[in-house]
Amino acid sequence: MGRSGFAGEFEQMVLLAILQAGDEAHAPAIAAELEGKAGRRVSRGALYATLERLEAKGWIRWQIGAPGEDRGGYRKRVFDLTDEGIATLRVARRAMQAMARGLEDVLTESTS
Repeated sequence: MGRSGFAGEFEQMVLLAILQAGDEAHAPAIAAELEGKAGRRVSRGALYATLERLEAKGWIRWQIGAPGEDRGGYRKRVFDLTDEGIATLRVARRAMQAMARGLEDVLTESTS
C-alpha cells in the first residue's frame, strides 16, 4: 500500500477530483469538482493543506502550468496523481467494496 497508510475520506475525494479535472487540475478546478460532484464545499486553506499532505505522502505531484488570462498572466500549479496515488485509490476502493459485499439490500436505494 505504501508508506502512508490508508487515505482518509477527504483525501480520497481530492485524489478523485484531481483525476476528474484532468489536465486542468489546479486548485480552483479541484474545488469545483468537489462541490459539483460531491456536493462538498471546501475552504482554500483546507484544500491547500490537503494537497500539501498528499504531496508529502507521495500520492500527487505538481508542475507549473501555462500562464492564464484568468489569473492576470500568472502561472498556476497543476496537479496529477503518482502511481502510488492511483494504487492508494485502488486499495481504498477494494476495501470499500469488500466491506459492502452482502449488504446490497441495505445500501441499494429504492427507485420508488
